[in-house]
Amino acid sequence: MSAGPGAGVDLGGPGPEGVDPASRPPGAIRDRRLSPTLLVGAVLVGLVVVGAAVSYVWTPYDPVRVDATARLLPFSAEHWFGTDRFGRDVFSRVLVGARTTLLVGVVSVGLAAAVGVPLGILAGMTRGILPTLIMRACDLLLAFPALLLAIMFGAVFGGSTLTAMVAIGIATIPSFVRVVRAGTLQVMSTEYVLAARAAGRMRPAIAWRHVLPNVSGVVIVQASVSFAIAVLAEAALSFLGFGTPPPTPSWGRMLQEAQPLLFLAPRIAVVPGVAVALAVLGFNLLGDGLRDVLDPRTREIR
Repeated sequence: MSAGPGAGVDLGGPGPEGVDPASRPPGAIRDRRLSPTLLVGAVLVGLVVVGAAVSYVWTPYDPVRVDATARLLPFSAEHWFGTDRFGRDVFSRVLVGARTTLLVGVVSVGLAAAVGVPLGILAGMTRGILPTLIMRACDLLLAFPALLLAIMFGAVFGGSTLTAMVAIGIATIPSFVRVVRAGTLQVMSTEYVLAARAAGRMRPAIAWRHVLPNVSGVVIVQASVSFAIAVLAEAALSFLGFGTPPPTPSWGRMLQEAQPLLFLAPRIAVVPGVAVALAVLGFNLLGDGLRDVLDPRTREIR
């Protein structure tokens, strides 16, 4: 007997579980395992946060105390990371330096998000000359990297942690404006926003109820990536003398002070250098992992 029409052809019917795959919403079949990228990034960032928190209640030694009799000591049970050329305990300075790193990152990224998110939503929800002016201003600001802008601020106002935070925050604003504007344009083209506009809902209400919750994912990812940039920029500014002034411990300042002894005692430069590298790597990996979790387009379908 000949087979009937459609024999041996997959008509897209229910699968072995009795559920039609075509009827499942996009992203319903996901890999629920945590991303290794997210886990590694969270661990590295957690180490920095724990180090900064511990430094408020305990350090093995006073991080700014000079001891001429303990100069350039190697790794030991008493001084885990040794001492620098002034006899200061390197491990204690690394712990306190994590404080400065997190402070600069939180303030600068918070400033950039506080300004960039509203501007991005405004540029995405309006038409005419205003969004054009906002985006052209962002293009102009992008011509000044965070490091260059901070050096300019330091030359005018003097090098300090506050100067570094403000300069890095201003230089990071365009990144938030661009990603939030792109997300806002996508949200504004959806049917539920069109229905809200047809119902007479005002733009501020649409921005608060519909746009902001839907762009929060990209804001979190951008904040994590910007945090990594802020850590690197703060270390570079402190190394150049435009960031955190002495005697406050800073990873960039520790690198600058270790430069003359790079060949005599390289460990003094290696320790803060590794701390900066791990912090930057951690925040970058955390941002990539959060993007995979929060952006449904990057989720793998089994």
